[in-house]
Amino acid sequence: MIGSLSRFSGVPAAVALTVAALVLPGKPLFAEGTGSPDSSTVVAIGGSVTEIVYALGEDKRLIARDSTSIFPAEAASLPDVGYMRALSPEGVLSVNPELILMLEGSGPQETVDVLRKSGVAMADVPEAYTAEGIIKKVRVVGEVLGVEAKADALAGKLEQDLAEAQRAAESRTSGVRVLFVLSTKGGRILAAGSDTAANGILALAGAENATSGFSGYKILSDEAIVSAAPDVVLMMDRHGDGEDAANGDAVFDHPAVAQTPAGKNRRLVRMNGQLLLGFGPRTAEAVRELSTRLADTAS
Repeated sequence: MIGSLSRFSGVPAAVALTVAALVLPGKPLFAEGTGSPDSSTVVAIGGSVTEIVYALGEDKRLIARDSTSIFPAEAASLPDVGYMRALSPEGVLSVNPELILMLEGSGPQETVDVLRKSGVAMADVPEAYTAEGIIKKVRVVGEVLGVEAKADALAGKLEQDLAEAQRAAESRTSGVRVLFVLSTKGGRILAAGSDTAANGILALAGAENATSGFSGYKILSDEAIVSAAPDVVLMMDRHGDGEDAANGDAVFDHPAVAQTPAGKNRRLVRMNGQLLLGFGPRTAEAVRELSTRLADTAS
């Protein structure tokens, strides 16, 4: 469902009508007399959601964003209501939004429940780590904002761009095994399995996730790392985040990683985390960069 929305008793009639209009199929997204796509004030939660709003040319309606919304640079001038997975109701509601665009997975659930009872219209934007998932996000945001024509145009462009990037990637990285390392804190390797953004971007880039035998992120044993036998290690470039950025390729100091083909040849690729894992309008760019760098590193 495009909008997962709520209202509670005592909500002003105008707000209740707005919420009802968003929930009921066949109704306009903004009820008459309760605002319009040009006048609504929006909080965007989730970096890809914010990027989509900008890509649609609707950024003038944004009044705040979450801390993962760091692109484009102009977004930094907006008030920050907190990290998308550690939100507080007070932080989100302090900017008096008319609409909250919230990426699936935001939380905690207690905050989401309070926001759904606040009387403010709220739309859930689905998350899926596929090309189709990106297109769906664009269409959902476009429909909720009442700019379906803009969303159709953007979705068509992104579909073509993603398809071209994937075709080019497949010829470069077929058979390259990649270990995505989220963290090396405490000398432990936290790696990405299936059902993760890392797994999704590797699939789009034509590479193989060396640790796809489990779901989510997991601390690997030394035996699991060696048996994964990655050709390349992939990590986020956090631009100064203390643990990894300061240590360069220290991941290869881990005795198990050092025994892998990636470790023996010190093959490491770092990329901007939001670009790499954002699954938004720039994902085709991420696929091109990742596939090129993996192929160059593995060769």
